[in-house]
Amino acid sequence: MLRDFLVATFDDPQILLGAVAPVRAHNFRIYDVYAPYPIHGLDHALGLRRTRLPLVTLVVGLMGLSFAIVLQFYTNVLDWPLNVGGKPNNSTLAFVPICFELTVLFGGLATVAALFLRARLYPAKHESLPAEGVTDDRFALVLRRPPLLADVLRARALLVAHGAQRVDEKEASL
Repeated sequence: MLRDFLVATFDDPQILLGAVAPVRAHNFRIYDVYAPYPIHGLDHALGLRRTRLPLVTLVVGLMGLSFAIVLQFYTNVLDWPLNVGGKPNNSTLAFVPICFELTVLFGGLATVAALFLRARLYPAKHESLPAEGVTDDRFALVLRRPPLLADVLRARALLVAHGAQRVDEKEASL
């Protein structure tokens, strides 16, 4: 799906960081910020919430734990009970390693899958960078293009006033 964007490029991360607050104050929708390395304080300036990825890990890990307990109980007690040295069939200590392993396996796989889905990293996806050099030494602030031309001109003027080197309009599937 193609969308229209305004892409402002910056040479310095602090200038980019200083431009984020006024852009948000004027209610322009920031799509993303591209940088060659992490910028301290950018998440806070963008108003990003904490990730819910640990919740996915917890829920699916608990599902793995319950699956391990049910599987072991079914196989050791109901389906194929064996008398091994007079020990009880549902020995809790014997269940611990498998429960741990399946909890970690399910939680880890679900975390990776949720990360790939949330970041839209699926097979055959091609990279699309908004501006030349954002992986080397440039920083880009990408806004969704406002529908009105007057708002586009206001956004351009605001970005240039806050240190943008260039402001381009792009139609891309970022």
